[in-house]
Amino acid sequence: MIFINPKIDFAFKKIFGSEDSKDILISFLNALIYEEQPVIKSIEILNPYIAPRIRGVKDTYVDIKATIKDADNCDQTVIIEMQVLNLEGFEKRILYNAAKSYSTQLALGEGYNLLNPVIALTITDFVMFTEIDSVTSKFVLKEKDFLINYPIYDIELIFVELPKFKKQLPELKSIVDKWLYFLKEARHLSDVPEVMNTVPEIKKAFYIANQVNLTLEELDDQEKSEFFIQDQRGAVTKAIKQGIQQGVQQGIQQGIQQGIQQGVQQGVQQNTLEMARKMLNLVDDQTICQVTGLSLTEVEALKMLNS
Repeated sequence: MIFINPKIDFAFKKIFGSEDSKDILISFLNALIYEEQPVIKSIEILNPYIAPRIRGVKDTYVDIKATIKDADNCDQTVIIEMQVLNLEGFEKRILYNAAKSYSTQLALGEGYNLLNPVIALTITDFVMFTEIDSVTSKFVLKEKDFLINYPIYDIELIFVELPKFKKQLPELKSIVDKWLYFLKEARHLSDVPEVMNTVPEIKKAFYIANQVNLTLEELDDQEKSEFFIQDQRGAVTKAIKQGIQQGVQQGIQQGIQQGIQQGVQQGVQQNTLEMARKMLNLVDDQTICQVTGLSLTEVEALKMLNS
């Protein structure tokens, strides 16, 4: 079997964001957001287009947008992004999409008490927080000095950094482990590992990800997405190499200039000392100092070397 890469946007949306994948998405979100507790009782997958309410405000899209309902019948909005490339301004985009999803819930005249909490779940194929060892990190509004939570717990940013997940098949114990392994390694597997086959939703995710079950059009979309990612990574690598080459060239030029300057300074110093030596027996020390710029101490030292 050959599985499509779940980290590519087309595959990620197909596996987690279709009407037939609601059970998969519930299992996935319960694992990553609610520590494997069965908090989500139902889910409604929404249009990922976040429409602006004010003319001129930027249009935005997310990979998956859904409304979840918990055991207490409370609604929350979840926006999910799978990000392979670390693009400029990405961190601001996450915050922007979360704030926008929160602020565009109300129609004109509706009260703020109708606002539902928003959770922005972002999975990255690169490291964002080098100072944090954990694969998953969660951010909420807190008081700056005392770290007290803001009274309304309505916006939460959750990040999952796949490069930090190092577990291999024999080490997979929790459902979180198995979902992260699926995201990171499914593309490289030829069959469904037995340890993951025991979770019905993950087994179904593998079935959807199997290339045999895709149409020719879907395979073409997946291939185009893969090529785009490869091209972008190639462009980034090229830019890095060019930056390194420019840095090396600048370093060489600076080194040459410094070498010339040092050579000139040494040459001037040698000429000055030679001139002072020739004047030692002809004029007094004060005159030598005035002509050469040497100090009296340096002239005395020169006399000792030549005596």
